[in-house]
Amino acid sequence: MEREELIFKSEEKGIRLDQFLAKAYPEFSRSYYQKLIKDGMVYVDEKQTKKPSAKLKENQSVRLIIPPAQSLDVKPENIPLEVHYEDQDIAVIYKPPGMVVHPSPGHTSGTLVNALLYHFGNVSQYGGRERAGIVHRLDKDTAGLMVVAKSEFAHKELQKQFQERTVDKRYKAIVVGIVQKDHGLIDLPIGRSIYNRQKMGTVSTNLRDALTEYWTEKRWGNHNLSLVDIKLHTGRTHQIRVHFSQIGHPLLNDRVYGFKKSSLRSDISRKFSEEMNFHALVAYRLSFTHPRTGERLNIQLQKLPEPIESYISIL
Repeated sequence: MEREELIFKSEEKGIRLDQFLAKAYPEFSRSYYQKLIKDGMVYVDEKQTKKPSAKLKENQSVRLIIPPAQSLDVKPENIPLEVHYEDQDIAVIYKPPGMVVHPSPGHTSGTLVNALLYHFGNVSQYGGRERAGIVHRLDKDTAGLMVVAKSEFAHKELQKQFQERTVDKRYKAIVVGIVQKDHGLIDLPIGRSIYNRQKMGTVSTNLRDALTEYWTEKRWGNHNLSLVDIKLHTGRTHQIRVHFSQIGHPLLNDRVYGFKKSSLRSDISRKFSEEMNFHALVAYRLSFTHPRTGERLNIQLQKLPEPIESYISIL
């Protein structure tokens, strides 16, 4: 990416400079704009302004300079990796909760990419070294199966399957509340929230269609919890978490879109929430067409990760 310059006109009087930029160009977070302002990359009426809290007047001109992205030094790291399938083109691995998928300025090591570069030296770099082998993602605190491209050919073919929505991704989640429907569809567009740039939501200036299908497997009335099986028909950021929060059944232990712990009705659910450092969502099954052989592969976890597996048994 080359240095980019953008010019905006303020239409709202009294808005903070960093807030204005986050609304005017929602490609980046507000904290990133605060850094750019402090680094002297923002000009108001052609005067350099280094205060993110500076208040704008109506019809002021704001010039934003976005510096070229710096490539990160991504090194192989000997991180344990659970492999469920592997051949010359692809691998299906289990990503544990708490692991970031690819490096970013805030996470330069300990990511899945660091592990892939160590375990599969010939992993595809079709998307660049920082996203080596990565065809799709899971949130940091979502555990589950991911397909990894080892060859460039496989990367392109798998990418096409995800774009055409022929990959069947299935999840299990424990959600707060008793889900009434045995089978349901959540059809709510999702975009970057206008209230908090770090979150996704259904009130946004860049909404995209999002469809989630679910089946209710168990209901634990005494604990006000339900177990749902979920199929994604689209792959929006935080889609499952946002959708279930919107219908009043956020994931258990979701610290961003969930309820406060005080809303949990039973001692066992509160204890579990305190002990578990990730939200109760697992990508347990992945079904796709092998990019070279054309065979339909169905890979599934035999057990859900702990402590979710034990918790379901206790309930």
